[in-house]
Amino acid sequence: MESVLVQVKKLSHFDESFELPRFETPGSAGLDIRASLEDKGEMVIKPFERVLVPTGLNVAIPKGYEIQVRPRSGLSYKTGLMIPNSPGTIDSDYRGELKVLLVNLSQKNEVVEHGMRVAQLLLCPTWRIKWDEVDELASTERGEGGFGSTGVNS
Repeated sequence: MESVLVQVKKLSHFDESFELPRFETPGSAGLDIRASLEDKGEMVIKPFERVLVPTGLNVAIPKGYEIQVRPRSGLSYKTGLMIPNSPGTIDSDYRGELKVLLVNLSQKNEVVEHGMRVAQLLLCPTWRIKWDEVDELASTERGEGGFGSTGVNS
């Protein structure tokens, strides 16, 4: 499998006991990323509150790629914590700290602890769009059928 070199910089609050984000299993698509809190404590997230969770890392993504920030299924299953703009995109020209946007969709406070795996990262190629303006588009069987038009729930 092909690898792409991505530069990473550890910030002063990156916990040196942590490994850089890594694939947890040989078949993992995403790299797990951890919360690296400056006080090494915890963040309490109230119901329906959104927070940015620091990771202590900056990256230089090669041009022509993005990093997608996606939820970890275990975190979403075990807690009310979700990534509201999933997948989030980190553009190749962004150089700030990687932060994970989480929202608490439960009715109780949820806690993000220092070192907790809060998301997964996927490096994905991006394509530049060149528009080809036309007067008509080719027809399809579906046509203009939108949301829910491809079947019924059974």
